[in-house]
Amino acid sequence: MYMNMPQAISTENLLDAMSTSVVIIDNQLHILHMNVSAELMLGASRKMTQGKSIFNAFPCCESIKVQINKALNTQMAYSERDLEIQLNPQHKITLDSTITPVFDDALVTEYIIIELTQVDRRLRITREDHLVSQSEGTRDLLRGVAHEVKNPLGGIRGAAQLLAGELSDPDHHEYTDVITHEVDRLQNLVDRMLGPRQLPKMESTNIHQILENVRRLIFAEAGDNLKIDTDYDPSLPEIMADRDMLQQAFLNLASNAMQAVQDLDPAMITIRTRPERQFTISHIRHRLVLKIEITDNGPGIPAEMQETVFLPMVTTKPEGTGLGLPIAQSLVQRHGGLIEYDVCDGNTCFIVYLPLETNHANN
Repeated sequence: MYMNMPQAISTENLLDAMSTSVVIIDNQLHILHMNVSAELMLGASRKMTQGKSIFNAFPCCESIKVQINKALNTQMAYSERDLEIQLNPQHKITLDSTITPVFDDALVTEYIIIELTQVDRRLRITREDHLVSQSEGTRDLLRGVAHEVKNPLGGIRGAAQLLAGELSDPDHHEYTDVITHEVDRLQNLVDRMLGPRQLPKMESTNIHQILENVRRLIFAEAGDNLKIDTDYDPSLPEIMADRDMLQQAFLNLASNAMQAVQDLDPAMITIRTRPERQFTISHIRHRLVLKIEITDNGPGIPAEMQETVFLPMVTTKPEGTGLGLPIAQSLVQRHGGLIEYDVCDGNTCFIVYLPLETNHANN
């Protein structure tokens, strides 16, 4: 038995249900229709752009003019992969495009359908899934290791204390003191690897106050040799967050940046905040998230380490423990957010995404 399709479903509704961005233009290259996905990708509404030349409405689409001409000349669909479009000075996207001419009964081009699929977003979600699973796997592994390590450490410490009580020569106490000190150091290291155990204490928080506290702490440690620029968006709303946890996360990131540039002249760090709309974190689509970038002009992370940078004990510093970044990632994930690593204009950049909604925070 065949099921009848609801007659109320229109072509416009079907287009709006698609995740692919679709722009329909006439043979004069004027915009007839855009679906919702195209509105979000290109950052403009169909009401404001309808009837306008696609290249006047979206100067960034000049890069697909060649593809449109090829499709019109050959009267066939034409596709282009990994096409870069500069939406604005700060935002470049990579996408696949398909241009399909539609003909009337006389084989004259009547419409042109432009399909745009954002590739970098798909790649970013794949990379994000890898980061999340990597972090969860690391956390489970560390919990198991911590249990196996802390129990014998407690026994060693207790035995050292009993031994110290039995030693008649005070000079021998330095050996038991070394044992006790090293056991305490290892226990502290395990605790740091596990991160804080308490649940986040959510309260209304101004992200810029947290970042300013971090900036002052870093500047006090580094001194005048370090220049810290800030580029804050004052329109950002407050979020529900644990202030201490977020401050620790941003302090870890900023400390990492400070250590990366300490031998440079000039040594520069930039802290930038912006809103990001319709953003997906852990397969949850958020209407608005906060985007915080901490950028430094250091040498960057070696290519062979970039996939493991958020794992414990991964560090380029001989004296480092490699715990700062994984702890920061864990703290941000407790707020339903994520930290990503990228190279922005040749500089090292850690990007923190924090959703405004509070119902996705993790334990």
